[in-house]
Amino acid sequence: MDVPFNVSLDLKTGEMKPEGIMVVRRLSQMRGAFQDHDAAERMVAESDPVIYRVYNVVVPEESGQLQFCTSIIYPGRVGDEYFMTKGHFHQKIETAEVYLTLQGQGLLLMQSDDGRVATLDMFPGSTSYIPPRWAHRSINVGSVPLVLYAVYPGDAGHNYGIIEEKGFSKIVVAGPCGPVVMNNPRYSG
Repeated sequence: MDVPFNVSLDLKTGEMKPEGIMVVRRLSQMRGAFQDHDAAERMVAESDPVIYRVYNVVVPEESGQLQFCTSIIYPGRVGDEYFMTKGHFHQKIETAEVYLTLQGQGLLLMQSDDGRVATLDMFPGSTSYIPPRWAHRSINVGSVPLVLYAVYPGDAGHNYGIIEEKGFSKIVVAGPCGPVVMNNPRYSG
């Protein structure tokens, strides 16, 4: 982009105008991400719920530019596992990202390329730093949409393939007293 511009951001809903490129992820597009395949298939057959939306501002994907977007992860679960984003590494692995949580409650699940795992609480006003070389996934553990604003280098790119193939080593499920981070029984790291 070679000219300055504004985008209007609704701080409660995460909607941007102009909306740029909107990505809508339904459960049918994320079947393999959840542990309970039977529950996922029933939900797809009944309503195929929207798990999350992303509003991407149109900015060139090149060095020197900054990409920014909002993600809205809806409340819900597939079996005991909370609704979440697909999760990804950056294609250019040496790039970082910042998330500002605007609404809702969540967990930011991260895993480095050498296997370290970290989680950060997401709540209105929390600002999370995702270092280079860390895959990241946002998980809505609340009862209202989790809305976050993200900024990252223009040439970072997204690598979803590793997560689709191997998953994260941890998952987040509903426990009797709230969210529980546990080992992923299907992790193939």
